[in-house]
Amino acid sequence: MPLGSFTFVLHSHIPYVRKAGRWPHGEEMLHEVMAETYVPLLDALNDLKRDGIEPRLTIGLTPILLEQLADADVRDHFELYLEERLALAEADITRHESNRAERLLRLAQWYRDWYANVLASFRERYARDLVGAFKQLSDAGNLDILTSAATHGYLPLLDRDSSVYGQLKTGIESSRRLLGHAPRGIWAPECGYRPAYMAGARYKPGIEEFFAEMNLGFFFTDTHVITGGRMVGKVAGDVAGPYGDIPARKIVVHADDRPEAKSRTTMRPYYVQAANVAVFGRDERTGLQVWSAAHGYPGDFVYREFHRKDSNSGLQYWRITAANTDLGDKELYEPDAAFAHVELHADHFVDIIAQQVRAYYYQTKQHGIVLSAYDTELFGHWWFEGIAWLKQVLRRLATNQDIELTTARDYMDAHPPDQVLSIPESSWGAGGTHWTWLNSETEWMWHLIHNAERAMEALVAQYPNADGDLLTVLNQTARELVLLQSSDWPFLISTGQAKEYASGRFQQHLARFHHLAAIAHRDGVLADADRRFLTNVMDLDNPFANIDYRVFGSRE
Repeated sequence: MPLGSFTFVLHSHIPYVRKAGRWPHGEEMLHEVMAETYVPLLDALNDLKRDGIEPRLTIGLTPILLEQLADADVRDHFELYLEERLALAEADITRHESNRAERLLRLAQWYRDWYANVLASFRERYARDLVGAFKQLSDAGNLDILTSAATHGYLPLLDRDSSVYGQLKTGIESSRRLLGHAPRGIWAPECGYRPAYMAGARYKPGIEEFFAEMNLGFFFTDTHVITGGRMVGKVAGDVAGPYGDIPARKIVVHADDRPEAKSRTTMRPYYVQAANVAVFGRDERTGLQVWSAAHGYPGDFVYREFHRKDSNSGLQYWRITAANTDLGDKELYEPDAAFAHVELHADHFVDIIAQQVRAYYYQTKQHGIVLSAYDTELFGHWWFEGIAWLKQVLRRLATNQDIELTTARDYMDAHPPDQVLSIPESSWGAGGTHWTWLNSETEWMWHLIHNAERAMEALVAQYPNADGDLLTVLNQTARELVLLQSSDWPFLISTGQAKEYASGRFQQHLARFHHLAAIAHRDGVLADADRRFLTNVMDLDNPFANIDYRVFGSRE
């Protein structure tokens, strides 16, 4: 009998980049992870099933990602991207043959075959339908697919309950439409959480209360949120923390007859406050084996170097080589050696899981769970060998007598929580706070977001039952609202990865929102210029076909 359980929780998300530029920022960002992460992951899972092994894991597919993967233009552009990569590899083969560079020639041939396999999988194995491929694995019980907010909006910093509700409602309906079933669990964007509080005389629900209203049974948070002690300000009192210019919040703690957790561990889920919604904490030990820059597997010297690319083709011909080696001094990559090394790291990871499961069981006599959470795109895209590592870990765990390979949903069904806890305002960003999204460089964005939230509420109040052109305009206005609320724009500014691109995208959606709102205020009577603008914007920004502007009506 297994002593405990394990699940990967992979969070998959790319911002809305359809028809929004190419290299270095834009739709090719999505093409890269489709080629290096999503198709290889589907291949790995289906290869295991072909071998008689039933993989089990929990995976979040954000609604805006699903919408893009299902889009006909994105699929066409992805196919062209793969054909371009194949052509670049072929050109490198010719160049290296001419230069008699034998090792580079073999690598170029290896990449040609690798991209050819990805293209064949996309066309033939999945019939160009990656959403359908994920759905098939979900229907077979191999995947528990989580939903999220529509565009990965950072929920704790949204000002109006209407936007929190609208982001969630729009996202859940998208997941249901594209995957064919209602989601049970959610990956809250960036693990962002806000407890219930009083804003003057107004009650502001905790994030878990929105989840409960949407029939979502569980969500996830970072390790420190579970193990870091009691909530600051829990016993009445104003809470002022490192959250930018957010006013002090008077936290509301609901009475609950269920026993309160006295000792906290990430080896089990807990109910949050008085809601029938559970929270799982990320396991820190296994997390460090992948996330740690100093000790994580991806930094092994034999693995492929992410940052150095060939100046002609962009192919990555080098390995990490050694700590702090200059990019110009990197040695050539050896795929066979790298993928053989994956076996050692898979064995090590499974040993760590087994140690933790056994220790918890013998200490408590309870069937705990080790939950290892990562960004899906870390595997394959950033850590090139990472998908192969996931495959080998799943293969080993499927036959381990002490460890039950499961999903978060199935663990909840078999081992429901029996204790409740309060968790603090938090995220899995820098310092566990909201700083990554609200700081001196991004503060200007939030004032504009909050104004747009109120403007949307006013439109719903003014036009509660629109039809015809006005309905089309208002639904597109709501679409622009959720797109400008994406957490990716402040994130990319704060991290310095793409400041100008992110700022431009945010202001673009904001301008479209206000232009559409102005048209709506004319009762949706469209002049020729208005109709041209609407047609163009609907072509560029087309996710959430069934979005309903009414869900953004005031709730307070």
